[in-house]
Amino acid sequence: QVQLVESGGGLVQAGGSLRLSCAASGRTFSLYAMGWFRQAPGKEREFAAAISRYGTNTDYADSVKGRFTISRDNAKNTVSLQMNSLKPEDTAVYYCAARYHAYSNGVPRSPYDYWGQGTQVTVSS
Repeated sequence: QVQLVESGGGLVQAGGSLRLSCAASGRTFSLYAMGWFRQAPGKEREFAAAISRYGTNTDYADSVKGRFTISRDNAKNTVSLQMNSLKPEDTAVYYCAARYHAYSNGVPRSPYDYWGQGTQVTVSS
């Protein structure tokens, strides 16, 4: 079992920045690829970014590429999402997720095994 707790959400004006963090506990963090997903009101949850076990590989949705940066600190069992140049369409609940990936250095978009409870990000125009 892996427990994930997100933090850092809030209200920001368009063009601003936010940094989301996710703290993991329960299993060896470096065995897991990590991802960030988001779900806007009335829409399905969508992939935003992912990072490989040791942080050497990353992947981004086209909608956030060049604006968001995912990173991880395996010593602290944390994964972060730096979000810059935020747009109103980035408004969503953001979820941290973990996928057991002990034999790969890939950056999967799905499926993921464990999910956090989510943190709200609201971007005003």
